[in-house]
Amino acid sequence: MKAKQIIPALLLTLLASALPAVAQEAQSQPASETRPKAEKVVIKPSYAWTVGEPLGMRYPSTIDTLFENYHRYAVPWAPSTVWATTGNYGAPGQDQIFFNRPYRSEFFFEDAITPWLHNTSTVRFYNTRIPMTLLSYTTGGDKYSNQDRTKVIFSGNAGKRLQVGADIDYVYSKGSYEYQADKDFTWRLFGSYTGDRYELQTHFTHYELTNKENGGITDDRFITDPAEVQGGVTKVDNKSIPTYLTAAHNYLKSTQFYMNHRYKVGFYRNLRDSVTDTIIGREYVPVTSFIWTFDYNNKSHRYLDTDGVEDTAYYANTYLRLGGTDDTTKAWTLRNTFGVSLLEGFNKWAKFGLSAYVTHEVQQFTQAVDTVTSRDVLPEGLDLAPVAVDHKHTRHLLWVGGQLTKHHGSLLRYDATAQFGVLGDVAGNINIDAGITTRIKIARDTASLRAYTVFKNTEPPYLLKNYVSNHFIWKNNFDKQQRFRIGGEINIPHTWTSANVGYETLKNYVYFDSLALPRSHSDAIHVFSATVNQGFHFKAFGWENSLTFQSSSDKTVLPLPSFAIYSNMYVKFLVARVLHVQIGADCSYYTEYYAPAYNPATMTFHSQNKMKCGDFALVNVYANFKLKRARFFIACNHVNAKMFGGDNYFSIPHYPLNPRRIQFGVSVDFAN
Repeated sequence: MKAKQIIPALLLTLLASALPAVAQEAQSQPASETRPKAEKVVIKPSYAWTVGEPLGMRYPSTIDTLFENYHRYAVPWAPSTVWATTGNYGAPGQDQIFFNRPYRSEFFFEDAITPWLHNTSTVRFYNTRIPMTLLSYTTGGDKYSNQDRTKVIFSGNAGKRLQVGADIDYVYSKGSYEYQADKDFTWRLFGSYTGDRYELQTHFTHYELTNKENGGITDDRFITDPAEVQGGVTKVDNKSIPTYLTAAHNYLKSTQFYMNHRYKVGFYRNLRDSVTDTIIGREYVPVTSFIWTFDYNNKSHRYLDTDGVEDTAYYANTYLRLGGTDDTTKAWTLRNTFGVSLLEGFNKWAKFGLSAYVTHEVQQFTQAVDTVTSRDVLPEGLDLAPVAVDHKHTRHLLWVGGQLTKHHGSLLRYDATAQFGVLGDVAGNINIDAGITTRIKIARDTASLRAYTVFKNTEPPYLLKNYVSNHFIWKNNFDKQQRFRIGGEINIPHTWTSANVGYETLKNYVYFDSLALPRSHSDAIHVFSATVNQGFHFKAFGWENSLTFQSSSDKTVLPLPSFAIYSNMYVKFLVARVLHVQIGADCSYYTEYYAPAYNPATMTFHSQNKMKCGDFALVNVYANFKLKRARFFIACNHVNAKMFGGDNYFSIPHYPLNPRRIQFGVSVDFAN
C-alpha cells in the first residue's frame, strides 16, 4: 500500500479509535443528566474553528454561508486590495499590503499561491450537530477563457463529541491570455473528537497545482495602445497576443498529515440549580493538559520547459542543460511538539493559561543534480556554475517555547507566545508574538482595542541559502533576519469603523533583487502602515470603504504602493419576504509604484525599476442573492475596461489583468 493510501487509512483509524471513548464517557454521565424519552431534542447551533500553532489552540471561525459580497470570491485579485499577480484566477500572486503579507516559508515556491492553499493555519474544523454539505460552483468567460471553481464541504457528527468531514476544492481556469491556464486541485479529510479528558484534531490534505507560464506578453502596447501595434486596429484578440514562453509549466504537489492530541487532567464538580440549590448534574473541570502535535509535510516543485530556444533566450544564465529545462526540488519535514499546559479558569484564581513546549523537526531537501561543477570541460553554450550545492541535505532542528493566554473575561484578554531555537541552524532564533485586547465604552457602543507586537530573529529558509537549478544557482551565507513590529487596532461596531496602525523595522531583510537572486539587505528598513475601514448604512443603502496608507524607507528593496482604496456601494433589500438581494458596484485603486516582477522558474517575485504599475481602477458591478439555503450571484468584473479608469491595467510588469468578463456563481447548503 502506498503512503498516500496509508495516511488516510490511519486518519480514519484514529477517529474510529475515539468511538470507545464516546461510549465510555456516555456511560460515566450521572443519571440526572439522562434525557427523558419524551423530552424534545434541542439542536445547538453549528460552529467552526481554526487551529493555532504550535499547541493546537482553538480559535472561533465562521461557516461560509453569507451572501453579501459573494461575487468577490470569483476574481483573481480577491486575496487583497493590492494583489500583484500574473493575472489568472488561482495563479501566482503577492500581497502588496505589507502587513498582510505572510512570512516567507521554507518551501518558497508555495509563497506565490498561498491564498489558494489549505494548511493547518487556514483550514476550518466544524461541529455541525446535524450533517452539513456545502456545494458551490462559479464560472465565467467563454470556451476559450473560461474560469471554473468547484468546492464541496461535508461535515457530520457521530454523537456530540466525534466529528468527521471532507472537502474538495478544484480550480480550472484557461485565462484571458494564451499559455497561462492553471489547474489547482485540493482534497482533505478532517476530524475532531472533544471529550472531557481527551481531544483530537486531525486532517490529511493533498493538493496538486499545474500552472502554465507564458513569461508575460512581448509588447505591452497590445493593452495600452493596440492601434499603434496593430496598424490602426483597436480591437484585440487577447488570445493572439504573443508571449515570451509557450511551453513552460510549473507543477506543485504537497501532502500534509496533521494530528493534535490533548489529554486533560482535572476533576468533576456538581452543578446546582440557582433557585432550589439542588444538584442537577456535574461537569468536568480540566486543570492540566498534556499535548502532542504531529505534523508531516511532503512537497515537490517541478519546472518544465520543452522549448529549448525560448527557454535559453528568456533567462540570463543556463547552467545544467541546453534544449529546455526539467528541474525538480523536493522537501519533507517531520515535526513533533510536546507540551504541558495549566488551563485558564479551573478556579477563581486561575485567571490565565500557561504552557510550555518543545518542538523537534527533521527536514530533508533534494534538488537537481549539479552536473557542471564536476566536469573537467564546460559544454559549449552553458554558463559556468557559480557555486556547488549539495544534491540532498538533512537537518535536525529543536525549539523550546511557552505561551501565556487569557481568552475569557470582558475587560482584558491577551496571548503571548515565545519560542527559542536551541539546536541546528535555528540555534539562536527568537520568535515573540504578543497581543492584548480590551473594551471601552464609546457613546452608545463598546469599542474593542487591541495592541500587538512581534519580534523575530530568525535564520533564513534553507532554500534561500542553497539552491541549484538550470537557470539559478546560489549559495548564500545570510545573517539572521530581524523584524520588530508594533501596532494597534480599534473596532467600533456601532459606527462601522475600524482601524489598524502599525510600524515595523527590518534588518538583514532577504528579498529577490533585479536579477531574481536572493539578497540580504543589512541596513534597516522602516515600514509604516495605516488602514481605516469606514461603513455608512441607511435603511437599504450601504457604502463600505477601506483606505490604506503605507510607507517604505527603501523603495528599491521593498517597493510598496503609497495608497490603496477599496469602495463598495450597494442597496440591500428583501423580495417577497424570502429572497435577499444585494445590488451594487465596487472599485479597487492603488497608486503607481515599481511593482515586483515575476520569475516563472522559481515562482518568486523580485524587484525591478523599469516599469511602474498601478494608477488604474478595477470596477465590478454585481447582484448577490440568497433564497433559503441557496446563494448565487451574477457579476461583470472589470466592467470599466477600455472605458475609464486607465488602460494600463498591469499589476506586475508585462502581465495584464483580465479584461471585462461576466461571472456566475451558486452555493447551496444541503443541511439534513
